[in-house]
Amino acid sequence: QVQLVESGGGLVQAGGSLRLSCAASGRDYAMGWFRQAPGKEREFVAAINWSAGNTYYADSMKGRFTISRDNIKSTLYLQMNSLRPEDTAVYYCAASSRYYYFGASTGYSRAAAYDYWGQGTQVTVSS
Repeated sequence: QVQLVESGGGLVQAGGSLRLSCAASGRDYAMGWFRQAPGKEREFVAAINWSAGNTYYADSMKGRFTISRDNIKSTLYLQMNSLRPEDTAVYYCAASSRYYYFGASTGYSRAAAYDYWGQGTQVTVSS
């Protein structure tokens, strides 16, 4: 079982930055970040292949968000810059052992591909 513990959320002004962390008790094939605002569906943010380090981003995140990993600390990060009010959401760390979902890079953006989820951390961006 993979245990995920998230931290780093908070309240920031538009244009500010936050770095989210996800401490994992185990490693899996892929890890990623999703977000969900009230009344909206869960949205893909970014993902990484744990061993190779290949990264994948939603188009709206490219150039603003950066996903990375620390193999020694077994920690996943999401650096968020140039934050906008529309980035306000609960951000979830996810991990997947379902390697069969990732034959194509598009698999990384599917919530169904992930079988472990963190508790979520609130990110609020004020205007």
